[in-house]
Amino acid sequence: MKRMVGLFLVLSVLVVIPALDLAFAQGDEPGEYLDRRVIIWNLFFRMMAVAFTVGAVVAGTMMWIVWRFRESNPKAKPTAYEGTDW
Repeated sequence: MKRMVGLFLVLSVLVVIPALDLAFAQGDEPGEYLDRRVIIWNLFFRMMAVAFTVGAVVAGTMMWIVWRFRESNPKAKPTAYEGTDW
């Protein structure tokens, strides 16, 4: 549960900080304009980097689980609810 809270905290920080940066990025002096396209693409690439990282971790975890708990694994033992009569 603590890991989930930590994950959501990190993801919220990745979203909230850029949003606050945009909210306070309004120019104080005339002539300071924001190029919204650049900012939007920057946020897009940041979030895509996070998405690819999370996807790689999930895919790697799934591959490890499948490899570790395959039926032909010599260390595989039937669990209590599967029984031992096979």
